[in-house]
Amino acid sequence: MLFVNDLPDWIKSEMRMFADDTKLWCTIGQVSDSIPLQNDLRQLEHWTEKWQLAVNPDKCKVMHIGHRHTTAYELQHNGKPRVLDESNEEKDLGVYVSTDLKPSTQCTKSANRAISILRMVKRNFPRTDKDDFAVLYKTYIRPHMEYCIQAWSSQLVKVIQTLEKVQRQATKCVIGMKGKTYEQRLQLLNITTLEKR
Repeated sequence: MLFVNDLPDWIKSEMRMFADDTKLWCTIGQVSDSIPLQNDLRQLEHWTEKWQLAVNPDKCKVMHIGHRHTTAYELQHNGKPRVLDESNEEKDLGVYVSTDLKPSTQCTKSANRAISILRMVKRNFPRTDKDDFAVLYKTYIRPHMEYCIQAWSSQLVKVIQTLEKVQRQATKCVIGMKGKTYEQRLQLLNITTLEKR
């Protein structure tokens, strides 16, 4: 962290840093608004030269959130300007962010990961009782569906149903739950729907 402590002094745009990860952003209402951001990228280049901490342009991306002004930005690499790649979707601290800010990708990835863990649990614990389920589900499966949900949670019915489907499948794994409705299983297992939770 000592190496990058002074970086914010060089940058005028909004900026966030976490470990070796740095993000710059600004609101672009018209084309001229992109100039300060490009200037900050040049300042970043000067900072890297001063401290001999090279930036890898392959790991630098531009994401335009919204529908207007898709300006290209560049960094110097080996003495030559290099246009930064544009990205429609990036994973940031475990959460997928897309240009439309919809949580669909995050939801799908979370549900797929939880299903994968659920299958592993079913293989290794074929006869699960209520108490075992509580431990296994709350420890290994549900956390994947709720990771950073405060940041990406959605009111979209499709997103809610995708996650709820995983919990529906999980509750069927418990001994004695076959033939019962989802609501009955939730009541017997003393858990709520993910939407309510």
